[in-house]
Amino acid sequence: ERVHKTGYVDDGRHSKTIERGKQGSTGQLIREAQNINLSLHYLEMVIMALQEKSKGKSVAHIPYRNSMMTSVLRDSLGGNCKTSMIATVSPEERHLEESMSTCRFAQRVACVSNSAKANEEVDPTLVIKRLKREVVELKEEIALLKGEGESGPLTDEQLQ
Repeated sequence: ERVHKTGYVDDGRHSKTIERGKQGSTGQLIREAQNINLSLHYLEMVIMALQEKSKGKSVAHIPYRNSMMTSVLRDSLGGNCKTSMIATVSPEERHLEESMSTCRFAQRVACVSNSAKANEEVDPTLVIKRLKREVVELKEEIALLKGEGESGPLTDEQLQ
């Protein structure tokens, strides 16, 4: 049985939250913006470490555990998954800095390479049945090699 995972990261609320924060919002929106920024910072740290690893450089540690988002995306980021990134940018001049930052981030993500292989989960009961059949077949083969076929052990005359 083949299984797949799908993970989506949308930081679209990030822009809106920051925009509202600039307009004088406080409290909940500011904390939300800080949390989003921190998660994106940790995501970028993981991407940068994986990019260094992809270049063949020695990387002592990839900080997946720094945030819930990077922990959840561990397989997708540097594991056994095919990963796609869709970056959305704005053509408006007031969003130029954020759009450029998004493009730089997408470029770093593009440099990370994964080697995905199909994972197949095997039902343990089927494995047990297959192994039991194999044991029976091997016992029959041993009996045959010892000369203990269905007609019983071989006689001295049959051996000559």
